[in-house]
Amino acid sequence: MHGPWPDLSLWGRRWQGPRRPASPAATWAVLAAAAVAALSIPLNEAGIGWFITAIAGVIALIIARAVPDRISPEGPSPLVAWRPPSLGKARFGWSAATMALLAVGTFRSAGWLFLLCLATALLTGALAVAGGRSARGMATAAFMAPFAGFRAVPWLRNGMKASRRNGTQLRLAATIGVSVLLVLVFGALFASADAAFAGIVEAAIPDLDAGTVFLWIFLFVVAALILGGAAYLRAAPPDLTGLDSTGPRRVARLEWAIPLTLLVLLFTMFVGVQLTVLFGNSQHVLETDNLTYADYARGGFWQLLVVTGLTLLVLAAAVRWAPRDTPTDRILIRVILGALALLSLVIVGSALHRMNLYADTYGLTRLRLLVPLCEAWLGVVYLLILGAGIRLKAPWLPNAIVAAGVLALLGLAIANPDNLIADRNITRYEQTHRIDTYYLSTLSPDAVPALNRLSPTDRDCALTPIAQDLQNNPDDWRTFNLARQKARTLLAENPANWSTTPCPDFYNR
Repeated sequence: MHGPWPDLSLWGRRWQGPRRPASPAATWAVLAAAAVAALSIPLNEAGIGWFITAIAGVIALIIARAVPDRISPEGPSPLVAWRPPSLGKARFGWSAATMALLAVGTFRSAGWLFLLCLATALLTGALAVAGGRSARGMATAAFMAPFAGFRAVPWLRNGMKASRRNGTQLRLAATIGVSVLLVLVFGALFASADAAFAGIVEAAIPDLDAGTVFLWIFLFVVAALILGGAAYLRAAPPDLTGLDSTGPRRVARLEWAIPLTLLVLLFTMFVGVQLTVLFGNSQHVLETDNLTYADYARGGFWQLLVVTGLTLLVLAAAVRWAPRDTPTDRILIRVILGALALLSLVIVGSALHRMNLYADTYGLTRLRLLVPLCEAWLGVVYLLILGAGIRLKAPWLPNAIVAAGVLALLGLAIANPDNLIADRNITRYEQTHRIDTYYLSTLSPDAVPALNRLSPTDRDCALTPIAQDLQNNPDDWRTFNLARQKARTLLAENPANWSTTPCPDFYNR
């Protein structure tokens, strides 16, 4: 009649949250970092402002975690101190990955690339503050992150109330007010005394209007929710250890071995055909009636990409449900799943071969670069699965799979994909004398160094839209980007102009 009652909340006892309100240091550090984000983040394009925001956020989380709470708790002190669960050393790696992903916007101007990095940074940031080792634990951590921001609102509000009672809030507000007043007074004096300094101040401070103020308020609220949620999770990480166990095995030996053995035989037949095609290069296309490069490469690639993705799900289900109590069970798992993974690697190679052949014939595009990268990442995943099959126990595997994806994305950013696309298409143009200048003109300023190799007429057609966009959208300190700066320098040395002959919209692709 009087309990104890079970916890019927969404997360139960797995995520109870901090036992005390936020410390004054945590509250003000989160608000200060949110203010930096509101002033720094450029929503229209990639720029250094994203990296500045990341630095401010990391500093705020360090302060929130390291600075002790000096507010005396109400009531008697507890006899046993409560300690939140530790996240382990992996959080440092995820934090570094988040910083590196957000730093891409400082060096690369391709919007599609930075959007991928930003989305991945949200995942790695959630893993940095919430943890998670197994696939279920990592998925739960990523799912918890959006809710953490809303749960942090009363936590931070209670912290501000406690600091007000202690007088800390008034002292901090006075410190901030005096600092702002001094900067404004002396900054105005310096700006009126020197024209060069006044130009710097004018470039740093945007034109104030209703739209700018609304944008600042919006970014402040969103950043405060994200950083507040991160501080909330760091103060009391959820307990995800119960999600790491594999659970009971509910499938008998023959119930999983027979279907997967048949699947291995089917894969073997397909791989046998593919090996002939792989070693035959383009001869297979030339000798097959009514088969073009487009039919062979473009059509078959997508089917093989789906096959490798579905096979990964099959392997995950088999590892989750197949019994491994006896030596026979363990041998079957190693043989059948290992064979399936090895055959999948050959299919990955076949898919990459098809797309490489298609790109050689019809040119490279962003999609023809990005999707094979995903396929190559799946190949790395299969290699990791083969390594995990040696001991049949690999708690590191889920983290390693995500880390491989992060490294692949960072490697793509280092390779400068838009410039790589332009360079490969220009090399192909030197051999075939066919090039799509319209598509090249849609690339980001990252591609300007490679586009300078084009003949004068084609160079003007490809670079003029990029040059006009750079001229119409000058960078300030928030949107500073090394790639755009380099492109402006190259175009200033050798300007691009429309030729007297109208540029074609497209060539045969």
